[in-house]
Amino acid sequence: MTRSPATPLPPPKARRRMRETAALTQTQLATRVGVTPGTVRAWESGRTTPRGRKREAYAKLLKTLAEEEAARQATQAPEREPAPGAEPAPVRDPASEPAADPETHAEPEPEPKPEPESAPESAPESAPESQPESVPEPRPESVPEPRPAPVALTPAQAFDALYEFSAPALVRQTFLLTGRREQARESVERAFQTAWEHWPEVARDRDPVGWVRATAYEYALSPWQRFRPRHRHPEPPPADPGDRTLLNTLLRLPPRHRRTLVLYDGVGLDLPETAAETEASTPAAANRLLRAREAVADRLPALADPQVLHRRLAELASNERLGAEQPPTVRRGGERRARFRTRAAIAFTVALIGTTALTVRTAPTHYEPPVSPGQAVHGVPPRAAQGALSDEELELRDQLQDGPARLSPRLE
Repeated sequence: MTRSPATPLPPPKARRRMRETAALTQTQLATRVGVTPGTVRAWESGRTTPRGRKREAYAKLLKTLAEEEAARQATQAPEREPAPGAEPAPVRDPASEPAADPETHAEPEPEPKPEPESAPESAPESAPESQPESVPEPRPESVPEPRPAPVALTPAQAFDALYEFSAPALVRQTFLLTGRREQARESVERAFQTAWEHWPEVARDRDPVGWVRATAYEYALSPWQRFRPRHRHPEPPPADPGDRTLLNTLLRLPPRHRRTLVLYDGVGLDLPETAAETEASTPAAANRLLRAREAVADRLPALADPQVLHRRLAELASNERLGAEQPPTVRRGGERRARFRTRAAIAFTVALIGTTALTVRTAPTHYEPPVSPGQAVHGVPPRAAQGALSDEELELRDQLQDGPARLSPRLE
């Protein structure tokens, strides 16, 4: 029995783009397909792939959305790009309006134009010359000027623009997580260096700032930071007592609760985006947010209101003078780190190959059992010297030479 081939589907990112273009939420699309919103989220992220009847229904719905989008673009194309034959239309409209209502327009230019037609015959060539000079005057104003084509940015220019736009804010946000200025600055620089190493992926990402922010937060909250020598020396706290109390309250929260609070009340993300960036479910993110707010409100009752807490977090981050390096410096630092890792990997590979070759060259080709060390044997009588046999030895020799009779037992 042969199985029919599966219905082809577009890539996950294309599925999400088609849904957003059609102005559908994941819940609405899940209702039309007959699945849960979490299943649609997994399909669009690429974690799972639909199968069976759900795959066919999903593919049919996506095809319908694509056809609607194509029809919508086809209807909008004539409006955005008028045909060359329709260009005189906007010229005739203003000319016809004054004739219909001459009292409301102050330009009586179309009325005196017929006068040159009744001019004397001595100047017959002046009439046709005066007509084209008056008609095309409003024409250049009605034709829209073509927009200049967008200038394509190089990868370095795009990276520099992203860095200059988001780096200062990310440094202030990371300071709320760590309470250390140098660590916050270093975390953001490392995140941007990682983004430069994976720039094709980051440039195509739907939210490149979120990509860099997640990387910076992971580096800043890494447990290995506590083993660094710089972590043993505390930095000076904020000058304002209120800022100092709020920062100490944030640092007492667990890292996951602190990160959720900063993303939701500090950055301003919604709950699903906060849950996705912290790699948690939406109920778990909501639970962490509630616990973090309760802990802050217990120590600072004035910040029980989320709006007041959002304003205080913004003030705490903006009161600190936190600068960032220039984009070329960050790019060169990332390139140096990439070259160092590449050379280290090459050196390790060469050393491994050399060690393997030396082992193969010097290793024995067959098994040789090891020789056990000698051991002393005790209880062996000393060897007797040569000489005449004693009477007992002679009697014993006679008994042994008697033949089979010596094997029979005797009573003595």
